[in-house]
Amino acid sequence: MISKGHEIHRSSRYSRCNRDTVTALQIGQSIVKWHHMEHTAPKLWDAYISILSHQAMILSINSSFVDPLLQFETQLEIIQSSFKMVFAIPSLEEMKEVGNSTEDDEEDLRNLYHTILHIFETTLLILVSKDLYKLHILKEMIVWMNEDSSYLQEKVLVVISRVLSFASKKVKKYPSVDAPCLGLLAAELSLLCSHTDPSITQQASLGMHHVLSIAQCQNDFIKNEIESHSFLPLPSDTELLHNILQDKTNIAQRVGQALLPSLLTDFVWSLLMKLSAPSFTTAHEAATILNLTLEYHVYKVIMVSKIVDTIYMQLCENSPHQMQSSMLRVITLLTRASPKKVIFQLMDYPVPADNAVILMLQAAGSEPHVAPHVLKTILLILKGKPGEKPGNLMDRRRFSIDATNMMPVAASHALCTLLPVGSYKKVVAQFFPELLMALMFQLFYSSDMRLVTEGRHFYARDALRILLNCSGLQEVEIALKKKNCWDEFSQELFDHHGVYLVAKTLSDYNFPQFPETLHYLHKLSVEGPRWSEDSVITVIFLTELLNSFFKDPFPEEFLVLFRNWVNDSNPAVSKLSLQKIASMAPVVNQIENVCSLLLSILNAFLSKDKTVVSQALLTLRRLLGKLDKVTYSSLCTRIASSYCPLMDHSNGGIRSMAIQHFGELIKDMNHYTWMLNPVVLKGLVPLILFLEDTDIRVVNACKYTLAICVSELKWSPTFLLNDQCYNFEQVVLNFCNNLLISHGNYITDLIADTLGFLGSSQAYLRRASLILIGYLATLGGHLLFKDELQVMFEAIEPLHRDKDPVIRELAQTTYKLFKKVAHKLTSSNIKQSFQKMFSFIYIKKLKPLYNYNGTNNLTYSPAGIKETKNDKKRPIYEIYEDIW
Repeated sequence: MISKGHEIHRSSRYSRCNRDTVTALQIGQSIVKWHHMEHTAPKLWDAYISILSHQAMILSINSSFVDPLLQFETQLEIIQSSFKMVFAIPSLEEMKEVGNSTEDDEEDLRNLYHTILHIFETTLLILVSKDLYKLHILKEMIVWMNEDSSYLQEKVLVVISRVLSFASKKVKKYPSVDAPCLGLLAAELSLLCSHTDPSITQQASLGMHHVLSIAQCQNDFIKNEIESHSFLPLPSDTELLHNILQDKTNIAQRVGQALLPSLLTDFVWSLLMKLSAPSFTTAHEAATILNLTLEYHVYKVIMVSKIVDTIYMQLCENSPHQMQSSMLRVITLLTRASPKKVIFQLMDYPVPADNAVILMLQAAGSEPHVAPHVLKTILLILKGKPGEKPGNLMDRRRFSIDATNMMPVAASHALCTLLPVGSYKKVVAQFFPELLMALMFQLFYSSDMRLVTEGRHFYARDALRILLNCSGLQEVEIALKKKNCWDEFSQELFDHHGVYLVAKTLSDYNFPQFPETLHYLHKLSVEGPRWSEDSVITVIFLTELLNSFFKDPFPEEFLVLFRNWVNDSNPAVSKLSLQKIASMAPVVNQIENVCSLLLSILNAFLSKDKTVVSQALLTLRRLLGKLDKVTYSSLCTRIASSYCPLMDHSNGGIRSMAIQHFGELIKDMNHYTWMLNPVVLKGLVPLILFLEDTDIRVVNACKYTLAICVSELKWSPTFLLNDQCYNFEQVVLNFCNNLLISHGNYITDLIADTLGFLGSSQAYLRRASLILIGYLATLGGHLLFKDELQVMFEAIEPLHRDKDPVIRELAQTTYKLFKKVAHKLTSSNIKQSFQKMFSFIYIKKLKPLYNYNGTNNLTYSPAGIKETKNDKKRPIYEIYEDIW
């Protein structure tokens, strides 16, 4: 039993075979019918046989399962062969004149001629009915037709118009339309609508009408617009249609309305390519339609960068002057709608810019209302750093395909071209602060880049000079020239003195853009820089402007910036901020939130950069010297505690300053000793140990501060700190005896602090700490528990193997002292607690235990930063140069 599916399949196969048989029979009959023309009109007969063969091949390929792209290319090649043969046939009139034919022969000649055209047209209709993509063949036919004037152009266009008419009716039945070649086809037909032959223009107008009809169906948006009558409908009258589409303005309007953005871009692209056509007439017509289309519909055009790049290449090929003007007009129109895309593409060409780029820049900046968008885009590019490597895929898309980004250099060069343009004067005034600072930053980046490149790009400097001249600041530019500022910017190493000179000179001449510039600098500072180097220039510039127009202290909105900059990640910024804050010492009591400012300086003590710590110490000391006592007393404990960690800093200059400033704070707060006693006692360990420092500055600072501590703790003054009588062990013994009498309960805390120095990398600290802990343990042994003493044993154990023989000897002595203390300790915790409660019973004075005379050779290392009285009067840039 045969299934229904098999019957259908067999039926379908039978129908196809039957159809092929009928077609073959018809072809055979047709050949027999026209066979007698073989001798009468051999060329016509050969064309007829060939076109039949070609049609059979095309249709067989169309029914096969060949790859669509390969199928189309093969069919296009066969159709091209057919086209050249069909439309190269002489006209009927010419064939009649050649031969002596009868009336019947002439009729057969005419019929055969029309049959050939009909077969060619039918082949195209079949192809298009199956796939609208193959409308592209019609575009190629126009190209072939224009390549050889011997082809029957009117006949070609008649065929094209009929095929398009068929397609326009057929698409109305489709739920969706995919005809990607409409833009290219419309471009070819638009040029023929202005042909000198009326018959050609009529057929081209009809073809254009049908193309636009198909495009309307393809564009869903326009379908909706048609319902609301916003689309300009085309009349059905052929003559009126011809008149409308012969007008280039109407063509531009209607094409822009009907075509989708991608198709309109194809239309524009095709016309742009025609500008390089050998025929001046074709190029001129293309330029006219192209510019009109962009005038009305430039906002729909996509792939702007590709169009700009194509124009650049054509300009580089020395196109005719008339066509150059048209291309540059395209750049102007594209900039209206897509300034960012145009400018980014122009900035991506090699530096220095060639004549083609200069011309395109001038065209892009020729319209005043576009100028703000152009400058905004250039400012966006100037945020980049020359030589910066793209970090991610998006950056690679935006920047040059080169390994490094040179677009900011190109942008600086572009400003040299655009800023002098008269129409930009108003816009330059609007963007003056942004342009000023962007170019200052670029000066720094460019100078840094010159260290690794052979070229010396001074475009940022030149653009800055032009900016000043275009902004009515010619006197400033001349003054800077006299100060050799521009030469400084040209040096290999960027000198921040130049930044100071620009800011100072602008202030000296009371430049009218000051309010806007100050506002922008504040905004820039609040938002934070793109690069850390920007902060240095911002701080220098802002500081000089504020110094010129404000008295200290600055308004709070600016002071908070300097407070935040104190702890900036860039050490140079921190130091500049601290230096400026130090200069406000005379008015420190007028500063709002002064406590917050002082605490931010204390946070700078934690910086890993030693120069920042040094500057923070100097700044804090100057402020404390003028601070009112009420505020001072509320922070003195916190400040004193912050000095203690710095007493053990790796840098001798910082150690000496921290120790000395600690003493000065105690001296300042002599009426608040009760508040500071715990901190003073905690600081005794480093103060005593660093008496053995190898840096004379540290030793002197310790003696100075210890003398103050002795006075504030009401201990008996000691002459042992004098250089003539100095002996470290005697000093330790004296201090421990005083400590036991007045503050014995702190001994265990001091023992714990001393343990931390036993593992120091400095030999003098290991020696000193062994002596100090030996005395503290001997005097306060009755205050220790067994487990505490065990920790002490473990701490000194490695020192028995120290490479320094003096340390090994001291460790042995200390060990014996610990043994004696341990021997006296009771095993009962209750008894130990009882001993602590009545520790006053154990007060006793000791005699020297070590007989230590010291082994240090004092040296001096000028590692720290010293502040002089003249610093208070020096400009910020000089101080920056010192601390950089």
